[in-house]
Amino acid sequence: MQQALPVLFLLMAITVIVLGKGADLLVDEAVLVSRQLGVSPLLIGATIVSLGTTLPEAAVSVLAAIQGRPGIALGNAVGSIICDTGLILGIATLLSPLPLDRRVVNRQGWVQFFAGLLLVVACIPFFPTRQIFLLGGMLPQFMGFFFLLLLAGYFWLSFHWARGGRLPGAVEPSARPGERSRQSGSVIKLLGGIALVVGASDVLIPVVQAIALRLAIPEGVVGATLVAFGTSLPELVTAVTAVRKGAGELAIGNVIGADILNVLFVAGAAATVTRPGLLAPPHFFQTLFPAMLIILAVFRIGIYFSGAHLTRGFGLTLLGLYVGTTLLSYTHGG
Repeated sequence: MQQALPVLFLLMAITVIVLGKGADLLVDEAVLVSRQLGVSPLLIGATIVSLGTTLPEAAVSVLAAIQGRPGIALGNAVGSIICDTGLILGIATLLSPLPLDRRVVNRQGWVQFFAGLLLVVACIPFFPTRQIFLLGGMLPQFMGFFFLLLLAGYFWLSFHWARGGRLPGAVEPSARPGERSRQSGSVIKLLGGIALVVGASDVLIPVVQAIALRLAIPEGVVGATLVAFGTSLPELVTAVTAVRKGAGELAIGNVIGADILNVLFVAGAAATVTRPGLLAPPHFFQTLFPAMLIILAVFRIGIYFSGAHLTRGFGLTLLGLYVGTTLLSYTHGG
């Protein structure tokens, strides 16, 4: 961007305002849709909202794979899981204890954990596993197609659960045409809120990056912070707004759903567009994969021992794991 600093600051301010308004609309309509459908906001967050907020990760990873940078494509998916569960959920929980719908969070949470585990297993090559710490591995192209198939199954199962065992296409007998019309209007507004959040995030990060470089902040610092953080900005804004509006379940659902989609949608789609698959360098098996599984396991343990809410102490634990993983990545990742 060649604009002067005042223009960049003005553009940043406008984008932040649009981002906030989009997040307000997204959260309000997501809660309204959940009430209209009679399902938990957590489930709406884990499906519709997470699909929208994960689009930046999917776009970045698919483009990186097409451009011949499969390691970046897979790293974006894994890094987003670590960021979503450690940083974003940690921040949301520190802002306010998050209410738990234990029945829903346990079902979706186990899918979240096993999706992460499946990603690691799928990247392990056929040669002796001790070699993965020296040679790395690969997520094959055929596994990408399998992940997308599992993605369709995840959405079918989620909506099957949401309707209490009824088929996703079934219509409730009590749903009048006027009520269905209001539901459709709310869903359209929800999708509009998602579009505003994703679009504003996509504009904001390059603008902030340009401002940082104009202010002589080293490019390496910018790349390691703003660019890496950028694709998870929609989830962060959604989580903070949800907590502020008293819809903490939506924040948990968005993080759980985003983690599942980072495996099945982001990594899956990126693997399908490159014939050899996505490279998983040794650093993944030495640092990133273990860190991802540890954070997901700690989240499952925290859910098991939590009562009606996720506490601020648990949020601090998640944040500590995220910071530790980030520092380890820079010191050990090479």
